[in-house]
Amino acid sequence: MIGLWLLSKGLIAGLAIAVPVGPVNVLCASRTLRNGRASGLISGFGAAAADTVYGAIAGFSITFLIDFLEREEFWIRVIGGLLLMAFGWMYFHKPAQAVVPRGEDSAAHSDFTSTLLLTLTNPTTVLSFLAVLTGLGMGGHREWRLTFLLVGGIFCGSMLWWVTLVLMVNQFRERFDLRAMRGMNRIAGLAIGGFGVVTFLIGLKHGR
Repeated sequence: MIGLWLLSKGLIAGLAIAVPVGPVNVLCASRTLRNGRASGLISGFGAAAADTVYGAIAGFSITFLIDFLEREEFWIRVIGGLLLMAFGWMYFHKPAQAVVPRGEDSAAHSDFTSTLLLTLTNPTTVLSFLAVLTGLGMGGHREWRLTFLLVGGIFCGSMLWWVTLVLMVNQFRERFDLRAMRGMNRIAGLAIGGFGVVTFLIGLKHGR
């Protein structure tokens, strides 16, 4: 019974972290439109894997890492903000590519790696996890097998959102031509870069 309760808590935490619109959501949607479901799902899997890493840090109460993340909040926000701005600039100037026809989904390991790194370095993910897990009362020590259920729930909750997002976005693929994809790249670049600017400014404000 306790295991089921922890699994459900992890599911809620995974959804709570993944659902809010952020740079990874924009990137995943853009890749789904351009390359198909496989690319979107692999991108989502990378984000879910990163969520699981932070979930494991908090769930297993790895104190020195939690203390480090809280202590270095300024640098996490500043460096993470700069990385998001750089990624947004690259995406804004990314040349438009034709939408891959249905049935010819393209995906590569770079889709997984890029969203994994983007999520791991996204300060919003780092700090939100600490807040959400604390709010749900998921800190503290427990049997390792129960903690594995908790972490597994976080992965399932996060992945549930990415699958839902990809399936919804995939329905609109046929409406996008080269001009629309060019516009989508610019919107994605502005959105990701905008998140970076806001994160950077918040970091500077908190660092004063």
